[in-house]
Amino acid sequence: MQGSVEQGTHEAFVPQGLPPLPAINVHFFAETTAGEKLFRQVMADRHLRRTHAEVHPGGIMGAVAAYAQAPTPELLVVESSAAPEELFRQLQALAEVVVQGTRVVVVGHVNDLFLYRRLLAEGVHDYLALPMPAEQLITSLSQLFLSDPSAKLGRIITFMSAKGGSGSSTIAHNVSWLLAQEHQINTAVADLDLAFGTAGIDFGVAVAQTVADALSASDRMDEALIDKLLHKCSEHLMLLAAPCSLDEVVPVQEQTLNMMLDILRQLVPLTVLDLPGEWENWMRAAIVQAEKVVLTANLDLAALRNAKILLDSIRKLRPNEAPPLLVINQVGMGKRPEVPVEKFVEAVGAQDFITVPFDEVAFGTAALEGKLVVQHAPDSEAAQALHEIAVKVADLPRRQQREQKSSGLLQSLAPVMEKLRLGTGRKAK
Repeated sequence: MQGSVEQGTHEAFVPQGLPPLPAINVHFFAETTAGEKLFRQVMADRHLRRTHAEVHPGGIMGAVAAYAQAPTPELLVVESSAAPEELFRQLQALAEVVVQGTRVVVVGHVNDLFLYRRLLAEGVHDYLALPMPAEQLITSLSQLFLSDPSAKLGRIITFMSAKGGSGSSTIAHNVSWLLAQEHQINTAVADLDLAFGTAGIDFGVAVAQTVADALSASDRMDEALIDKLLHKCSEHLMLLAAPCSLDEVVPVQEQTLNMMLDILRQLVPLTVLDLPGEWENWMRAAIVQAEKVVLTANLDLAALRNAKILLDSIRKLRPNEAPPLLVINQVGMGKRPEVPVEKFVEAVGAQDFITVPFDEVAFGTAALEGKLVVQHAPDSEAAQALHEIAVKVADLPRRQQREQKSSGLLQSLAPVMEKLRLGTGRKAK
């Protein structure tokens, strides 16, 4: 098929994605204050956005009482501070009211491998002990609903702009190219700016079938369809291009977008979402699904205001996640007045940021030649900043960075070292 590619040589460097839970009922029964706090953290997480989640008091016995006359939900998470033997008596009472098909996860206060194995043998789907971070419980719950727990799921990186014209698409496309070409990670770019997307131009391809064909096919969307629509730009880079036509713009439905992203996770290790410059409500789904969010802004007051609004909103959507990476683009653009970088970062409350200097010649010439700036001017300061963004969003380890830098340094010094070796040899004679 058109988009099928072989496994990339560096895919192990990209951590596995964690899929969201399906649209199910999830009930938590807390026994202690610590348990309730943990459950509310988990309930607010983006991975449970599709679920209908509730937190109740009473622990296991509270659940027994609640379901004496009511069916249990698809997922039940119960806390118990009881000693092992009392815990098993409580679970026997719970087993009498739990309907078939309900997955039960127990959160206890005893960290014991023998207890864990015994509980799983009794039919509990997982056992975790307090204290623990919310991410540990979220991971456990997500893995319960994987059709193939051994399968590696891809990750999603969402690129968005604080204001139109900030260059978010340029950043996204250059970073995607670097991840695919330099790091050999199989990467798919989904251009979701349906009317005016530029990914096709930047990658130098023209396609007949676009991402709009996927978003308008919710009734028949599957891996075969998405794989057919993916255009192979190079060995490791694929594209779901935008139609770039006002006549082909389709309303983006959150449910359909989630279906497409779930499939992309199964097909490729990395998916880059290039969002439009103007805010749409469906973009929340793209933010919630992503492992990493990159927000691009310019150093003007309108971008500052918008960036703060967006960063605050994204933090609420992703309370358990690291904040978005802020990319301050086009720094030093001619004689244009700019808000100082330090004041901009402080005002928007960004915790992690990278600046990309404006290089009129490099970007302009690259655009005229139909290339990306990392292709045309790989040694420019802008290209180096884009490399830094790529390494950060893909969580490439520092070890790999050092190897690449050392390799480049040794290559550049090779002629000098050879001359020194020959010179030393002559002196020895």
